[in-house]
Amino acid sequence: MLSFSFDVKNELARIKLNDLADIIAELSAYIRMCGALQLSGDGIRVRFNTENAAIGRRIFTFLKDFYSKDVEVKISQSRQLKKNNIYTIVLEDENACKLLFYDSEFITGENVFVQSYSPYRVIRWDSAKRAYIRAAFLGAGSISNPEKYYHLEFVSNNEEHANFVSDILNEYCLNSKVIARKEYFITYIKGAEQISDLLSLMGAQRSMLKFEDIRVYKDLNNNVNRLVNMESANLNKIVNNSVKQVIDINLIEEKLGLNSLPESLQQVARLRLEDESLSLKEIGMMLDPKIGKSGVNHRFNKIREIANEIRGEQNGYKESNIE
Repeated sequence: MLSFSFDVKNELARIKLNDLADIIAELSAYIRMCGALQLSGDGIRVRFNTENAAIGRRIFTFLKDFYSKDVEVKISQSRQLKKNNIYTIVLEDENACKLLFYDSEFITGENVFVQSYSPYRVIRWDSAKRAYIRAAFLGAGSISNPEKYYHLEFVSNNEEHANFVSDILNEYCLNSKVIARKEYFITYIKGAEQISDLLSLMGAQRSMLKFEDIRVYKDLNNNVNRLVNMESANLNKIVNNSVKQVIDINLIEEKLGLNSLPESLQQVARLRLEDESLSLKEIGMMLDPKIGKSGVNHRFNKIREIANEIRGEQNGYKESNIE
């Protein structure tokens, strides 16, 4: 069964881009999220790894169409338990690599060991920011199944870059945070509303609608469960109080007779004996004249006091005004 995260990435990987600035912004994010430099005697190469074929095709197409035809694709198998395919896209042309590094603001000088993880020049426009976030998610992001819980994250191997991604997200009021996890740095969002907004921001409209459907269903389900729990708690309270009231009334009837009670107390006592499931409000509505819930409760408290006095006398002392 394919995951929700996989579906989101497949949708995002099929978004068409025509603006070169947006394509550079995406490649800039890929370099920092799933890319790596290769230094050898033949010169410099840049390599991208992904487990998603659609993402691999997207990176390959961008590199081939805008930088060099000298792009190679390799397929290997993951060493992990699931044995997923790993798609490796390698830009072989050294001059094209240097141009890509300059465009993406990854390496601005000749020293390949000094790399930048905050490419502000690349994301000067709103569409470029959205493209960067989209590619950061495609490169090393994931979203949990919303039927279980709400969590979306980007995994960076550089703390500066994790904070950079977080800063962009928070420009859109998405309340992202950064934490360290082993050797990685995680930029994450937990709020359902913020995750929905981010899906829309990245361009995953179909996934956003599916996410919202699940979210609305969960909220409705939670509200129903909450109401049922409240109703159950109220019913338990009514039953418990009703049982105590019946015990008090039966004790008074046995020892004194219900006719010994004032008419107002006799009325509620007889209604309680007739139907133990009635709430105080329902009993009040059955009286003539009608009285409120607090009035009925007051009468049952008087009955309780009389019953407690009987219990006290049975035990050799007088017990009064317990309630």
